[in-house]
Amino acid sequence: METKVQFTNDAGENLVGNLHMPEQPIRYGIVLGHCFTCSRHTGILRQISQDLTAAGAGALRFDFSGNGQSEGTFAASTYSKQIGEMKSACAFMGKQGVPRMGLAGHSMGALIALLAASEMPAVEAVCCLAGRLSGMDPLRFLTSAQQTELQQKGRIRFASRGRDLQLTSGFFADAGQFDLPQTIQALQTPLLIIHGDQDEIVPVDEAHRARDLNPEYIKLAVIPSGDHMFSNSDQRSDVAKMVVQWFDHHFG
Repeated sequence: METKVQFTNDAGENLVGNLHMPEQPIRYGIVLGHCFTCSRHTGILRQISQDLTAAGAGALRFDFSGNGQSEGTFAASTYSKQIGEMKSACAFMGKQGVPRMGLAGHSMGALIALLAASEMPAVEAVCCLAGRLSGMDPLRFLTSAQQTELQQKGRIRFASRGRDLQLTSGFFADAGQFDLPQTIQALQTPLLIIHGDQDEIVPVDEAHRARDLNPEYIKLAVIPSGDHMFSNSDQRSDVAKMVVQWFDHHFG
């Protein structure tokens, strides 16, 4: 059963999601985060949610604030805020009677899932899809003109997926407080990284470097010919099966 739901973040903004619940008694639940300027409706998140439900698990894919149908502004986005929103999503699932919890995410949502899991002992397993996991220095992706704009105006403007968006200096300052390699090295929650070897946004080398930081707890699956969005339907189906198998293994 799939239901459109709402819950609030720490700022009191309404976040919108789709809750997938199995007909049989629920075994565990997974919260899924979307990519940087995307929404909960990306194909890979829908496929994973449907496959989890078929396996007797619950899934909640939701829009971070300032994205999709959720309240808030994109300009107020920070890693810390989205980590808090993933925690709010977990709390919402707990109120639905979900007994055990895991996290997953795609692209930036993968980073948020990983960082949230590192702060949540109750999370039993994580899956990161096409995430930039080797480090967090978003300033390096700005053009010289954007860096000048950020210095002078405290924000940058850009277009993505048909939207005119902006990020403030607060986003970059917040990102600077996280040491992702250290977080990965200290992680004691089982993590599956799935990455396409033809990812045009985040090179697959990022996934290999992250796995090498903590091979005891991290498993890496590389998808031949896979792109950033797993846009090939057969590959997307295979990836979803891998995700379900991963969580089934850890939740028993």
